[in-house]
Amino acid sequence: MSTTPPAGAAEQRLAPEIAARLTRNPDGLLPAVVQQYDTGEVLMLAWMDDEALRRTLQTGSATYWSRSRREYWVKGATSGNVQRVVGAALDCDGDTLLIRVDQTGAACHTGARTCFDEGALPLGAGARGREAR
Repeated sequence: MSTTPPAGAAEQRLAPEIAARLTRNPDGLLPAVVQQYDTGEVLMLAWMDDEALRRTLQTGSATYWSRSRREYWVKGATSGNVQRVVGAALDCDGDTLLIRVDQTGAACHTGARTCFDEGALPLGAGARGREAR
């Protein structure tokens, strides 16, 4: 099963100056780290292509590409757990997006506030104390 968005999904519709800065994976996607804007809490990781990013920037509603369902989805459209976008940034390599949102309800499909609440992984002795830096 392909995880690639539909061909011609709308690269032309995303502002050319933004599209030119993107470094996509072979499927035409970029990871989007989603962060609560006021606390800095990392909520989830999702995937975007040019069309998902265009929709997100245009509407202010977080829109992602579902690799499993092979379709676009607006976060909260069915659950009510919406993400109102307050900012978006591209990293220095152009291959990762940071989407800053105001999250209503749970961000994770499990019903948890964040997808990263399963507890910290154990660090070896050489790494202890570094997580505070």
